[in-house]
Amino acid sequence: MVKNLLNLFFPKICLTCDYPLEDNELHLCTFCRHELPLTDFKNIAQNEVTKILYGRVQLKYATSLLWFSKKGIVQHLLHNLKYKGHEEIGEFLGAWLGQDLRAHEGFRTVDVVVPVPLHSKKLRQRGYNQVDKFGRELAKALNCEYNTRVLQKTKATTTQVFKDRLRRWTNDETVFTITELESLKGKHVLLVDDIITTGATLEICANALLKIEGLTISVATMAIAE
Repeated sequence: MVKNLLNLFFPKICLTCDYPLEDNELHLCTFCRHELPLTDFKNIAQNEVTKILYGRVQLKYATSLLWFSKKGIVQHLLHNLKYKGHEEIGEFLGAWLGQDLRAHEGFRTVDVVVPVPLHSKKLRQRGYNQVDKFGRELAKALNCEYNTRVLQKTKATTTQVFKDRLRRWTNDETVFTITELESLKGKHVLLVDDIITTGATLEICANALLKIEGLTISVATMAIAE
């Protein structure tokens, strides 16, 4: 009775199409869930993520769950995650990808999951890092550590900074800093982010982490731009 009244006045809606959810649906309606454009990169060693970062980062493995296109279903989903406070989307996508990665022999060797960090000012404004719950679910699936301390963003940047290759290289020493060097020596780190477009942010973060002795790095994102 109470549940029916709550659904009447505060219906749970699909986070992509905004239609009310059925009792057996979680976050997305069945139609939208089946419409999500999956990449299936987990089974492809040389995929679009590795191609974007080829020659820029020495990667062990790389994957992305969804294809991102402008005005598409994934853009709407990630907009709700990033700007509307729907952190449950990150948790949902992390659990989904985590189940896939747990079945992959290479990703099962990951020791630590590290999220791409937000600058402290942006974190205060938004109240959360949109990658956080995604990364935590991946760490849970892979039965490994989740570390938000090792990689810190020390300089606020704009998208334009990362689009300018020369400026990117001249600023990579100051944008991100590394802590806990000793604890990550020889570890396999999974670096995670929401979306990969030019690969600039992941490039800087990965190369900063690769300064740690013996560290190897893999990458996983929620989506990749078409």
